[in-house]
Amino acid sequence: MYDMKTLPLDKAQEKMRARAEELHTMLKQAKTPEGTYDPSKITVPGVVIKSSDDLITEVKKRNAELDELGEHIGGLQAIKNAQTNLEQLGKVRPGFILPGSPGGFGGGQPANLEQFKSLGAQVTESRGFKDWLDRGCPDGFDYKNEDIFGSDFLAKTAQFETIGRKALMSTTAGFAPENIRLPGFVEGVTRPIQLIDILPMGRTSQAAVPFMVETTRTHAAAETAEGAAYPEATFAFSQQSVPVVKIGDILPVTDEQLEDVAIVESYINARLGFGVRQRLDQQALIGNGTGANLRGILNTAGIQTAARGANTIMDALYIAIINIMLTGRAQATHIVMHPRDFQRVRLQKTADGLYIYGDPKDAGPMRLWGLPVVLNDALTEGAALVGAFTPEWIMLFERRGLDIQMGYVGSQFAAGLRTMRADMRAALAVFRPTAFHTVTGLNA
Repeated sequence: MYDMKTLPLDKAQEKMRARAEELHTMLKQAKTPEGTYDPSKITVPGVVIKSSDDLITEVKKRNAELDELGEHIGGLQAIKNAQTNLEQLGKVRPGFILPGSPGGFGGGQPANLEQFKSLGAQVTESRGFKDWLDRGCPDGFDYKNEDIFGSDFLAKTAQFETIGRKALMSTTAGFAPENIRLPGFVEGVTRPIQLIDILPMGRTSQAAVPFMVETTRTHAAAETAEGAAYPEATFAFSQQSVPVVKIGDILPVTDEQLEDVAIVESYINARLGFGVRQRLDQQALIGNGTGANLRGILNTAGIQTAARGANTIMDALYIAIINIMLTGRAQATHIVMHPRDFQRVRLQKTADGLYIYGDPKDAGPMRLWGLPVVLNDALTEGAALVGAFTPEWIMLFERRGLDIQMGYVGSQFAAGLRTMRADMRAALAVFRPTAFHTVTGLNA
């Protein structure tokens, strides 16, 4: 294999497309009417395959090359995305102090020092919280931090243990004091974060995110005779906008548990932050855009779609990648699949029963056609999403980061209760819908 590190982004993408096309042709030639693979039918130039073992070896070799190319492209794209995100941050927050700059928090300390503290630690160590405790916890307590990205908080919530979600946390129905028992606890079953980690992030200072779309682009460039009139090109633009929506979560808690700082910190770091992030993850994919809902990718007008039909799952996904390139004029970066559909790919076999994508003792690929596979069970089984998840074509904007507040609701003062609330405001902008493509019928 050649050295991937020497290839720039565009050349690496071109190389991956060529290698993927070769593998696609080889598998298409080998496919039998029964859905298995016959190595003797392969006529790709330079490829000599006489047995199923040879076919599996060749597929592994080519998949490894595609994986290597994909990882290299992913690294280059991450650098490009980071540069874009910094540019977005500079546009919205020109006064933001970068790490290491003089005059930051603590006099010469890194400006984002607070970003590396847990959210619960920031709340419980804040002057307002300590003053509130010293005054005997009267009324409500409000905590805000406008200088830190909500995504920094949200990403940290996945790193901490969580407490059980209850209608009311108290000493009898919350997280009881440890007695003679095993340490820790068993978390409740919930869907993990599966999509927003691959979405580019930005900031907005408005109630909506307006952007310009080039609706007409007609090039008239042509050979022109001496003295003749030049042909005239036509360009037109229109403004589009996506609204900022709010996602929130609350939990009542007793005074007794609220006074236990460790419980407060664990709670804020875990359940509320994770709940907001989990809902945002779901909305970014399947939100219907009505009422207060975010409009997710799958409900965005203009995305491409095609049924699997008589194609194999791998063929159908490859066709979607090519459609994104030709119709969307974008480079696909990820494939989002339901775990059951990815299972169908992993279990494909040759005519004599050997697994195409590796022996069961092997971990197997988490890439298809060189693209990372994101498993997401918020998708309907049988449908996959192929997309170009780069800042040019999609962006998740934050209007306000995670906001934590404590206060009384209704008759809680008399009952010795507080309500803890977490929310954030965000908008999802799909700049080029044709850079995304669904494939249906994978479970047919």
